[in-house]
Amino acid sequence: MGPVSNSRREFILGGIAATASLATYVPAHVLGLEGNVAANEKISLGIIGIGPRCTYDLKAMLPFQDVRCVAIADVQASRRDAGKKLVDQHYGNSDLKLYRDFRELLDRKDIDAVLIATGDRWHAAASILAAKAGKDVYSEKPCGITIAACQELAETMRREKRIFQAGTQRRSVPNFQQAVEWVHSGKLGKLQTMHASVYIPTLDNNWLPAQPTPARDVVDWNLWLGPAAWRPFNQQYVDGKWRGQWDFDSGARLLDWGAHTVDLCQWANRADDTMPIEYEPTEKNIVCRYANGVKLIIDFLPTPFGNRDPHYITRLGTCPVRFIGEGGFVETGDEGEIVVEPESLQKDVPEASKRVRGLDVSAHARNFFDCIRTRKPTVANPDVMRRSHIACHAAAIAWILNRKLKFDPVKEVFVNDDEANLLRSRGTRDWASVITG
Repeated sequence: MGPVSNSRREFILGGIAATASLATYVPAHVLGLEGNVAANEKISLGIIGIGPRCTYDLKAMLPFQDVRCVAIADVQASRRDAGKKLVDQHYGNSDLKLYRDFRELLDRKDIDAVLIATGDRWHAAASILAAKAGKDVYSEKPCGITIAACQELAETMRREKRIFQAGTQRRSVPNFQQAVEWVHSGKLGKLQTMHASVYIPTLDNNWLPAQPTPARDVVDWNLWLGPAAWRPFNQQYVDGKWRGQWDFDSGARLLDWGAHTVDLCQWANRADDTMPIEYEPTEKNIVCRYANGVKLIIDFLPTPFGNRDPHYITRLGTCPVRFIGEGGFVETGDEGEIVVEPESLQKDVPEASKRVRGLDVSAHARNFFDCIRTRKPTVANPDVMRRSHIACHAAAIAWILNRKLKFDPVKEVFVNDDEANLLRSRGTRDWASVITG
């Protein structure tokens, strides 16, 4: 069920007036007024882009009793059909509606929120369109393919007063929460250095060989490209080989993990309202420095796993981070294990962290839906996303240009470097008209 209709609003308000002698103040969000979802109603959810990651997210959301998935939009027929099978089997009916063009989904007034899990090129643009259509947004990361896209996305969410959750779910996973808590509590001493792991950056501008373009109902290639520059169709792109391509990917792949690991370092350093002011690339990493003196080292990993090295970040699963203070350190990753010194802190490791892996989105999704009702900011709200994503993009630009860059975290511009500032944005197609063809 979607937002409360006018007739239902009139009925509710009329009932309150008729029983004024017994009434107490009822918050607007409880009644479903002011664009909010009533507390006793299900949140109506639409899906934009349903590949493997979205399927993982959706499987975590479907069990929520106060959420109902009602529609899926995807440019690929095979993915639309697979999504419908998943949702219809869960609910035991055939009610789910399918769309090739996600704008048709956004036109539905009964949909309260959307989960956006397209490729990187569409995340910001689709989120902005959704916000303007009055939808709250959970967007997979990277949420913006450039610094400018992240800025526009955050500003749109603020202006439209929409609830937004970046898919950086590790803020909601126990072992990462515990690691940050030890930093904030001072149990490791004053924070000195942080390590955030990322893939080795890549930058590929080569085109795959042209293949015959499928019928639009099979794969809508024009809509798949969206804001990205046009190029000939190749099935490998829609199968996932767009990653690492400059036109399609974010920050030379640095944001694949950096959107998570740099975000965790931002949180540990209490830097959600700022970002590093220096970015210096080396052969193995990018060394960043904050105004408060804390150093952030973005480490390049050739593979998701490797050998443990006491002088380098350990491999505790994907997306490992390490926080080093004057009196100790803590490191953890997606497997849930926590390594900490002094060892006396090991007794404080929560049992839950041994059972929840970093890929789990359940708590993060729950926070999103709860915030839809309360209208309070999510744990990965637009401002949090903006600063951590921009930090990643700034680091990627330093790597691309292969030189040290200085950055103004207030103006969000590089200092005295016109070439670097040109890379804060990139040219796009007029996707608003492209997707009408």
